[in-house]
Amino acid sequence: MYDIGICDDGEFICSEIEGMLLQFEKNHRVGLAVHIWNSGEQLCRYLRTYGGLDLLFLDIELLDSDGITVGKFIREELENRDIQIVYISCKAQYAQQLFKMQPMDFLVKPITQKQINETMELAIKIIDKNRRFFEFQKSGEYYKLPYGDILYFYSTGRKINIVLKDKEINFYNKIDIIQKDLPEDFILIHKSYIINCNHVRKYTYETVEMSNDRILSISKPNRKEVREHILNQG
Repeated sequence: MYDIGICDDGEFICSEIEGMLLQFEKNHRVGLAVHIWNSGEQLCRYLRTYGGLDLLFLDIELLDSDGITVGKFIREELENRDIQIVYISCKAQYAQQLFKMQPMDFLVKPITQKQINETMELAIKIIDKNRRFFEFQKSGEYYKLPYGDILYFYSTGRKINIVLKDKEINFYNKIDIIQKDLPEDFILIHKSYIINCNHVRKYTYETVEMSNDRILSISKPNRKEVREHILNQG
């Protein structure tokens, strides 16, 4: 089951997207729970009280709290990087403003069934991948961490350090060995660092700023590949 949200102050648009989602559900035999809000404030109250969604179709030009403000609330105040945000708008001019909110996609109205189908197929791949786990052993005990919770890995000596939102865990291994089995969202930026691109808040050619405010350097040999990976993400 996937929890899908639609937030648009136009009731017709919400109903139209819901209908296309239900058509996708029927054709692809997946379970969808669709939630609808007509204001950003209503959506923020729901998320604060009940937690996250898997995917959110979010209008930018809301009458009260606009979509960019709602995106900042989700990413910065709630510190939620797991909700896949698809911005929707009548205008195609917001790409630069939206980068920090790490949207999965941007759809220009009017939205078609083909666009919904393609968006849902991509979202399900990402959501299912984030539900997978990184498994490792430490001191005879086995650990499973959701990939979506991992900001980055870095090596010190023979240890691999896993950086999560509120703590670090380390175990013995080599960075080149764990890299082989990581999902494609993880990329080597330095011989000692592998980052989760879903947690990149800001990118320059030489550095990345992660969602925990840490700024990491990209080594010169990796800069071209990292740039292409981040800019083509999603």
